[in-house]
Amino acid sequence: MASGYGLAGGVSRCFPFWQEVLACYAINGDNDNRAGAKKCSPALEDYMECLHHGKEAAKIRTLQAAYRKREAETPRDAARSAGEIRSLGLLEAKKEEVDVRGSRGLPTVGDNQARGKGGKPVVH
Repeated sequence: MASGYGLAGGVSRCFPFWQEVLACYAINGDNDNRAGAKKCSPALEDYMECLHHGKEAAKIRTLQAAYRKREAETPRDAARSAGEIRSLGLLEAKKEEVDVRGSRGLPTVGDNQARGKGGKPVVH
């Protein structure tokens, strides 16, 4: 980071913020007077945010918590009740009505093997 080069060889993403911090310290910094360095705290704060994204992460966590809280408080509109599910007839239906695989509407491998050339059934 001290060189100012990023991973791809160009300028790193936070280098402009670092330059602002250095310029601020060059103008306001003094070994005897620490009050000048306090003027640079906003620039230093921006640089640290660019490096670590602390404020951004905190804001995202707050938004996600508010979203989850609202989602938990709001009842689901499209959810079916247990009575509606039972009234569909799937729970009390006969096995033939529920089992799709038992239906003869779909061809099986056995159907293909029972036919000869030309699609005509083979008589044994």
